[in-house]
Amino acid sequence: MDESEKTTHTTAGLSMTTPSADTLLVTLSGEWKITEALPSTSDVQNSLESAKGLRRISFDTKDLGGWDSGLLTFLIKIFEVCSKAKIEVVKDGLPEGVRRLIDLATAVPERAGARKEAKKEAFFSMVGGKAVAFYRSFLEILAFLGESSLAFTRLLRGKAAFRPSDLWLLLQECGGQALPIVSLITLLVGLILAFVGAIQLKLFGAQVYVADIVAIAMVRVMGAIMTGIIMAGRTGAAFAAQIGTMQVNEEIDALETMGISPVDFLVLPRMIALIIMMPLLCLYADLMGIVGD
Repeated sequence: MDESEKTTHTTAGLSMTTPSADTLLVTLSGEWKITEALPSTSDVQNSLESAKGLRRISFDTKDLGGWDSGLLTFLIKIFEVCSKAKIEVVKDGLPEGVRRLIDLATAVPERAGARKEAKKEAFFSMVGGKAVAFYRSFLEILAFLGESSLAFTRLLRGKAAFRPSDLWLLLQECGGQALPIVSLITLLVGLILAFVGAIQLKLFGAQVYVADIVAIAMVRVMGAIMTGIIMAGRTGAAFAAQIGTMQVNEEIDALETMGISPVDFLVLPRMIALIIMMPLLCLYADLMGIVGD
C-alpha cells in the first residue's frame, strides 16, 4: 500500500487559551468520534468556573478532523454549563454541520408541564368513575337488548331485513368451522377430569366410577360452559371485529341512510346462527368429553 493511501488517525485534542480577559478560546483538533477516547468536559467546566470576568466562549476547529455524535454530546454539555453561568457561546468557529445539528437539537426545548405525570387517583374519585362507567355500560346493554327484542319481533312478523344467504354463511362459521377448537378443548377437559378423578378414587378403590364422573360432569356442566367460553372468545370476537370494521368504514351509516336497520341486517342473523348452533355444539362437546375419558 502506498503512503498516500494510508489513513492517519489523530487523537482528539483539546486546549484552552484566553485571547482576552472576558473570552475563553477552546481549540479542538484530531478525530472527535464516539469510538475514540475523547477529552472530558470537566476541564472546560473548571476553566469556566475558575476564570473571573469571563463573558463568552468561542471555538477554533481549524485542525479538527472527522467528527460524529461524540463531538455533539461534548459541545451540548458545555453549552448547558454556559447557559447556567450566563456565558455567551460564539458558534462561528464550529463547522457548519455541527452548528446546524446543535441548533436543531436545541430549537424546541421541552415545555414545563408538557410531560404527562402519573397521578394517584383518590379512592372515592376512582369508585365514582367506575360507578358512572358501569351505569353507562348498563344503559347501553339495555338499549341493545331492547333493539334485539324488537328485531326478533319483526322477524316473527316477517318484516326483518336480512339476507338468508348471510344466515347460512354464519351457520357454517358458528358451527362447522368451530368444531376443531371445540373438539380439542372438550377432549382435553374430559381427559383431565378422568385423570384427576382416577387419582382421587384410587384412594378408595372406586376407579370404576371414573367414567360416570366424567360423563356426569361433561353433560351437566363442563360441556356447556366450555362451549360457551369457546364461542364467546372465538366467534364473539370475530363478530365484534367484523362489525367494528364496518363501523370504521361507515358501512353501518350507509345502511341507516338506505333505511335498513343495522340490528336486523347484522345482529339478528348472527344471534339466530348462535341460537341454532349452540345446542348442537354443546351435545358435540359432551360427546368429545366422554370420548376423552
